[in-house]
Amino acid sequence: QLQLVESGGDLVQPGGSLRLSCAASGFTLSSYCIGWFRQAPGKEREGVSRISRQGGTYYTDSVKGRFTISRDNAKNTVYLQMNSLKPEDTAVYYCAASARSMCIMMAPLYNYWGPGTQVTVSS
Repeated sequence: QLQLVESGGDLVQPGGSLRLSCAASGFTLSSYCIGWFRQAPGKEREGVSRISRQGGTYYTDSVKGRFTISRDNAKNTVYLQMNSLKPEDTAVYYCAASARSMCIMMAPLYNYWGPGTQVTVSS
């Protein structure tokens, strides 16, 4: 059974850091385009970052310079390091896997989704 599970969400003060993990079972993450998405209350789901099979990365403008996506093939896990967190980063964060040849941040193109992990940035 193909499964993704996120972890690492927490309550953190503005300016703090978190590292989210996305662990896969039943398939090899490095064979897929892996994306991180987030959804805040009352807002649409938005793409945050993605890493291609070749290791190419993309970040949405609002997180550039603060977030870093990486992949550990040995652990079959993708990470999202989030630094200098802001209250507007508060959301449920989801990781997703796409089997498409093009690795782009469009949610409908992603085949598998994790259940999400809550990130709350507040003082």
